Amino acid sequence: MRHSGSGGIGNRLLAALPPADFELLVPELETVALDQDAVLSREGDQIEHVFFPHSGAISLMIDMADGQTVATAAVGRDGAVGILSVLGPSPSASTAIIRAAGRASRIPASRFHAAFNRSPAIRHAVQIHIRAMLIQFQLGAACNALHPAEARMARWLLHLRDCVDHDVLPLTQDALSQILGVQRTTVTVLMRNLRASGAIRSDRRGQIEIDRSRLAAAACECHRNLRLEVEEIFSMNTARSRVLVVANDAANESGDAM
Repeated sequence: MRHSGSGGIGNRLLAALPPADFELLVPELETVALDQDAVLSREGDQIEHVFFPHSGAISLMIDMADGQTVATAAVGRDGAVGILSVLGPSPSASTAIIRAAGRASRIPASRFHAAFNRSPAIRHAVQIHIRAMLIQFQLGAACNALHPAEARMARWLLHLRDCVDHDVLPLTQDALSQILGVQRTTVTVLMRNLRASGAIRSDRRGQIEIDRSRLAAAACECHRNLRLEVEEIFSMNTARSRVLVVANDAANESGDAM
């Protein structure tokens, strides 16, 4: 796998790494399929791999003792699953479920940890990911507490649409019920309301086609705020990566001169 700039690598965290730092990952990095509805990791399991999605969408789910579930975040090509394993061996805090099929780069957690210890750029990429996830968690907690279910559903549909970059989402009502933490009957009512407004169209095969502008009108401000925050983080990351490249080049030239 070659590092050929942001256009050559599907995952933004990997694409932002300077070539020399990316090469630390290459020997153990493999491309794998993300199959619809598959579970990448379960809450309480040891994290064995780090996944960097190129396409598709993954939801991070919390399982309650009474059997209810709710999504705390969604991960697409902007992020990674299992990356917090660099903080030390610990069980996964959530269950990662693939909501839209795609592809990802996968690396053993132990090998990623070794590269993390060697590379300031990789450590910075992990910091970027953590900041982006914290924003999701914080906005999600506020949204769940303050905004009505219909606005939250619209926000989640828009968020997942951003992950897959396509207006057709492969989501069943059962999946939406799990993500929102509401009864399936509630999802039925919410979808009926969104269809009536023209924000979505759906069929019986578990496909939801969205009208992005109308769905945005139905969503709360949390989706827009999240996008702005994440884009600002990645803009800062791009600038930092350029500085690291210049510093590495200068160090190499100094070494050659000696």
